[in-house]
Amino acid sequence: MRLNKFLSTAGIASRRKCDELIKEGRVSVNGQIMTEMGFDVNLKKDVVNFDGRVISLPTSFVYYKFNKPKGYVCTANDEKGRKTIFDLVNSSYRLFSVGRLDYDTEGLLILTNDGDFANKISHPTFHIEKEYRVTVEGEILESEMAVLRKGVVVDGERLPSSKVKWLSFEKGFTKLSVIIDEGQNRQIRRMFEAIGKNIKLLKRIRIGKVSLGGLKRGEFKELKPLEIALLLEEL
Repeated sequence: MRLNKFLSTAGIASRRKCDELIKEGRVSVNGQIMTEMGFDVNLKKDVVNFDGRVISLPTSFVYYKFNKPKGYVCTANDEKGRKTIFDLVNSSYRLFSVGRLDYDTEGLLILTNDGDFANKISHPTFHIEKEYRVTVEGEILESEMAVLRKGVVVDGERLPSSKVKWLSFEKGFTKLSVIIDEGQNRQIRRMFEAIGKNIKLLKRIRIGKVSLGGLKRGEFKELKPLEIALLLEEL
């Protein structure tokens, strides 16, 4: 098994992030620092260490959906000392999030210790839809929504197209449904900044065919077998 896949399956991080960790010299195999990306781990005899501790593959996998509140980051540790989602999730498993939501965004996250599953779900190749409820200040024109649908240009780069649907206007705020299938860093916030709209609330309500449902902020529960199957059938 390739070293980055081994680390990802063990729940350290995504494969892409594991490549960075290997380059940083934080991974050793049989006591030797390993910076070779293509190294194959012999599961029967090799001993893999990450940051000085032995890493082993999990014997069982768990899958949760979690309603992230605002004011939390998705990493296990934050250099700024901010609260993390793992302060709210009580599990004996070493979990990580499939994709991320920024500090001020709330809503659906999938948590697991299955690195292969996480890598597949988050990989842009598969274009798994993610639906958000967006509340912006003021009214929004149909022409502005058309620009969002086509893909706004930010710093010379055209962001991916999206599906945008007007839902309501009440007390000076417009509510919209926005669906994306790539998920670039801060994509939705950048989209609305580009048309001069200030986001009041950003909440993810769906990943693929798995919805947030009635989960309260800060709550998590195991995904049902059907929900896992619905995610995997999109790959």
